[in-house]
Amino acid sequence: MPPPIPPLPSDDDLRRLVHFSTVDGRIWLSGQRMLLVHAAAIQALRRELMASIGPAHTRRLLMRAGYASGERDALLARQVRPDAPLFDAFSVGPQLHMLEGMVRVTPRVFDLDEAAGHFHGVFQWDHSWEAEVHQRDFGPQDAPVCWMLLGYASGYTSGFFRRPALFKEVQCTACGAEHCLIEGRFVHEWPDGEQLARDYDPDSMLVRLDELQSQVEALRTQLEPADEQGPLLGRSRAFQETVALLRKAAPTQVTVLLTGETGVGKERFARALHAMGPRADKPFVAVNCAALPAELIESELFGAEKGAYTGATAARVGRFERAHGGTLLLDELGELPLPAQAKLLRVLQQGEVERLGGSQPRKVDVRVVAATNVDLEKAVEEGRFRRDLLYRLNVYPIRIPPLRERVDDIEPLAMHLLHQYAAAHGKRVAGFTDLAMTAMRHHDWPGNVRELENLIERGVILAVHGELVDAPMLFPQAPSADALTLNAAGQLESPAVCAPPAGLYEALQRSGLTLDAMEDALIREAVQRAGGNLAAAARALGITRPQLSYRLSRLQERARNAS
Repeated sequence: MPPPIPPLPSDDDLRRLVHFSTVDGRIWLSGQRMLLVHAAAIQALRRELMASIGPAHTRRLLMRAGYASGERDALLARQVRPDAPLFDAFSVGPQLHMLEGMVRVTPRVFDLDEAAGHFHGVFQWDHSWEAEVHQRDFGPQDAPVCWMLLGYASGYTSGFFRRPALFKEVQCTACGAEHCLIEGRFVHEWPDGEQLARDYDPDSMLVRLDELQSQVEALRTQLEPADEQGPLLGRSRAFQETVALLRKAAPTQVTVLLTGETGVGKERFARALHAMGPRADKPFVAVNCAALPAELIESELFGAEKGAYTGATAARVGRFERAHGGTLLLDELGELPLPAQAKLLRVLQQGEVERLGGSQPRKVDVRVVAATNVDLEKAVEEGRFRRDLLYRLNVYPIRIPPLRERVDDIEPLAMHLLHQYAAAHGKRVAGFTDLAMTAMRHHDWPGNVRELENLIERGVILAVHGELVDAPMLFPQAPSADALTLNAAGQLESPAVCAPPAGLYEALQRSGLTLDAMEDALIREAVQRAGGNLAAAARALGITRPQLSYRLSRLQERARNAS
């Protein structure tokens, strides 16, 4: 006999996660962007799919779409109610399904033994939007039609328990039943579990399309400039224009001048240029002119004979000789001292170097790629850079655009870095919330790709294992946007003006607590109930994690002062 089902818990905590932004026209469920779409629009799409690909393909396509939505909501469940009883935590899914306007859910059976691998759930659905619109278009049905809702239930339950679980719709109002009813179990508990699971496999037609897309991507990747660190990543117009210039220069021996702000990845572009050209199997040598002391830079670049200077106890091979046959990157070229600039000009013109303390020129076959974030024209005017050297280097300039001009490149770069740092730190991270991705797209990126790398690594470290990286993990100082949320009646209101419980002021007066003491007690309770998870405690209090951290520091300061 299954245990009795408790009532669904209050959904106040879930409604606080819904924000209707009055500033930018977006709706958020926690960090995920949501859409308020006319049911008639989805009905029209469903009708078009039925007509174009048929009922079987439409059913499976909509089930997979629902499954993806359920998986996404499952990521929220244990964050929102980390210390709640299991049924209350699981109820996040059914309650979100109702809050999102899909269907009214009433639990009938909830029997679970995770250790034994047993789950049996039965839920009643009323006011299913799918049953309503499908019956409206196609009349009474012989088989259940709540395909997207069913996929959601399967995706949510699988994501919540982190093991495959599937539901069947055993009755549907489109078939004449009084209400819809679904029954779910872990896949291995269904006698026909393998067959049910095939409903979520890609259709043969869609598999073929996906295979073709993969082939196109593979071919495109082979054509992308790449080095031992992999291909350069980007899809923005600015990136593509830069890559086109790189490709044209690659098969030639022209000296290339890469310009751009600090952190845009000039060395990566230089390595990709080398990898695409005929010198790819020869050495690539990079030297940062700004990192070398002025008195040593000539010996580093051109080499030195034994005894050329105090401490030169052996002959030294310079970077030009090491790069013979290959490519030499002169990074931060604008910082090169004037005497070294004169010698560099001779190397570029004559193709030979002369070591310090030596008298015999040495032929070198080197392709030079220069990189700088300095305005060399201005440096020439200020007497810090030789004009003749600028003319010699500026034969083929390529400007690497800053990240703020490559907004469409942020997502592929961020995902690549996420996988890279997750592997480096031995951590599984599910991806980024929509809010985090939006925040990255709107950031100015003064530090360019280097700044992005730092933020993604921090986000991976702060993220909970198996969950999403949220915006506050990347931008802890970012202010929260003004937004409206939902009250219990389903009406929009500002969180700042939500009415407190009746009698709260009187209770505060009777307790003798000050406002600071009340805040301290609330914060301690929230952190304790969240098991020390500050992000979860902040969500429960309706503030951001940085705001909670600030209040905790104030709490600790007051405690020190009191002692």
